[in-house]
Order: sequence, then C-alpha cells, then structure tokens
Amino acid sequence: MKREWGPGIPKPLIPFIAIVLVILTAVAVRQIPGMPEARAETGEDAMYRVLRERMVKNQISHPPDYRDPVKAPEVLDAMSSVPRHLFVDPRDVSRAYSDYPLPIGYGQTISQPYIVALMTEMLKVGAQHRVLEVGTGSGYQAAVFSHMAEKVFSVEIVAALGRRAATRMKDLGYANVRVRVADGYYGWEEHAPFDRIIVTCAASLVPPPLLKQLKPGGKMCIPVGGLYAVQYLTLIEKSIKGDITMRKLLPVRFVPLTRALR
Repeated sequence: MKREWGPGIPKPLIPFIAIVLVILTAVAVRQIPGMPEARAETGEDAMYRVLRERMVKNQISHPPDYRDPVKAPEVLDAMSSVPRHLFVDPRDVSRAYSDYPLPIGYGQTISQPYIVALMTEMLKVGAQHRVLEVGTGSGYQAAVFSHMAEKVFSVEIVAALGRRAATRMKDLGYANVRVRVADGYYGWEEHAPFDRIIVTCAASLVPPPLLKQLKPGGKMCIPVGGLYAVQYLTLIEKSIKGDITMRKLLPVRFVPLTRALR
C-alpha cells in the first residue's frame, strides 16, 4: 500500500522536516536555569502529581467557603510543580497536600497551601525579579518562588531549619535559591535592593531595614500583628519616588518573627 505523507509535502523534504521537529521539541523542553532537572516520572511521582493537581484545584483555584480564588497561571503552575511532600516532616508526608499548615519542628510550620499561593499572587513576581524571603522554614515558599523569579534569597533564624532547607534546595536542584542563617529582621543587605519581599512570620511592626531594602516600585507581603493580637496580611508598596503605602488585606495567624538565633 502506498503511504500518504499529507497534502503538499514533497517526499524529499520529509527527513528535513523530521529533523526540524526534533530540534523544536528539544528547545521546547530545554532546562530552565535554576529549575530541577527533568527525569522520567515514576508511579510514585504520578501519585504525588495527582495530589498536587487536586490541591491546586480544590484549595487554590476553586477554593471552598469564603476564600477568594487564586487565578494567576504562573502561581498555579508553580504550586503544581513543587513537590510539597518533600518539604514536610517524614511522618507528615501523607498529610502534605492537606488544607492546613503542618509543624516542621522548632515551633515553626509550613504554611497552608492556599496562603502560600495567595501571598505569592499578591506579589506579582516576574522572571526578572530578585526576591527576599524572611523565614525560610522548610524552604517550600522559596521553592515556589524559584519557578517564577530570577533569584531567591531566603533568611532563616533557626540554624537547624536553615541548614536543612539549604541542603534540600541543593538536593532538589533549586539552583537559583540561596539560604542564609541570620536574623531576618535585618534582611540581606549585601544583596539588596529586592524587587519583592515576603515575610512568612508575623511582626508587630514592619522592620525598617526591610522597607529600606525594598526597591522603588517593589512590593512586600508581611503579616503584621502581635502574638496575642489579630494579625493582618499586609501588602506594602514602594513608589518610584520612595513613598510607602500599606493595605491590610485579611486576618491571618502566623508564628511570630523571632530575633534570637537558635
């Protein structure tokens, strides 16, 4: 039987077209700088991928009750890509994609998936942005940002958590994330200014060093409120002229910003 190659495609061009398609496919799946290397998906990988997709749909893009949906495609893609189960305590792996925060030791937590996505969307992170995170914790939020930003600088005051997160980033291939053990109140001055700043612990007042290190035109997301008072997720914007505006968005509950290295 004569094989048909499709209308209008001369047979001598078929090998050339095949080569072009191979090249285009390779370009389309090229490795993005800073991202973990791609590998063949295992059965376990597929199971966790389904759990992530379910988490994103049921908790984030189409959340229940009173929550506003997170719709930014780049945020949903990042949340669908980061293996949250690798950022929790081994005993909590079965609950990694549940709709609540989980303890990670030393009185700290990994935030609820919806809150991670909401804060990420609020900052409108772009591929050219340098992001400062105060409160590395397990490194999950930094890993989400790594899919969206040029570089992520994360500061953790609990030495054991900081070292663990740095090792995790290296092992998982998040090459555009740097982790430092220090007092996050002072930010990371040698790498300032930052286009975006996120604080994943509650401060009674916005730390002045962070305002100083925020680039003109930049945004900061921080929970503000005392330990026993109502905390509000607050969006701070610095104009090109350096003027500061603050907006309280919604009540939240975060662990406090601590100052003593542990």
